[in-house]
Amino acid sequence: MTTALLEITNLMVDFDGFHAIDGLDLTVDEGELRFLIGPNGAGKTTLLDVITGLTPPTTGSVRFQGNELVGRREHQIVRMGVGRTFQTPTVFDALTVLENVDLAAGFRRSLPSLLRQRKGVDDVVAEAMTTVGLDAAAEAPAGILSHGQKQWLEIAMLLVQQPRLLLLDEPVAGMTKEERTRTGELLIEVAEQRTVVVVEHDMEFLRRFARKVTVLHEGKLLSEGTVSEVQADPTVQEVYLGRSRDDVDTDAPMAVG
Repeated sequence: MTTALLEITNLMVDFDGFHAIDGLDLTVDEGELRFLIGPNGAGKTTLLDVITGLTPPTTGSVRFQGNELVGRREHQIVRMGVGRTFQTPTVFDALTVLENVDLAAGFRRSLPSLLRQRKGVDDVVAEAMTTVGLDAAAEAPAGILSHGQKQWLEIAMLLVQQPRLLLLDEPVAGMTKEERTRTGELLIEVAEQRTVVVVEHDMEFLRRFARKVTVLHEGKLLSEGTVSEVQADPTVQEVYLGRSRDDVDTDAPMAVG
């Protein structure tokens, strides 16, 4: 039996009369690897902003582990177990990989522990760097990493905060083919212990690694299911391709703007 980790009910976000989110209902179960897709302006990033407390909704509810998130501050939501990456990695270029991850791990440490000089590397820090494949680069400045490696570093910085829910905003944008493959494998590995929600535009990446897909359009839930189920949905085909179902090859790739 699945357990709902994130429950969004009748969510509405208005920006000067524009419905960025329009009465959205969405449930993400514990242990899912969920992909969110949709055209530009569908409300994907706005949804992440609401979940993490960056944008207050006009109306509606966002419950995480049964607790209401609406009205809470960003740092409170992080401490409740929600972590997020952004489209542009936010790492400290002048610090080493190890220092970046260790600094993020300090979020869970007590003040005396932060002030005390530590010998060696904390197990949780070492494990996070190994998970994302950056253990060999521990002493390298973050500034010399590739774009893909910086994304992995940011994921490691989330993992040491021990979130139950990871929200990743276009994690493979700008990556090489090899980096995209490694990232997909990483997401599957992370999802074995945590719930992961991925906003993505790369349809090839989606087809390779997505388990369940939610399609948003104009702030509403348009379709949900496996990749094949979503691609076969006539409503999704009409929105993305502007054609009727009879005119569309359901094996053809969907184009996402």
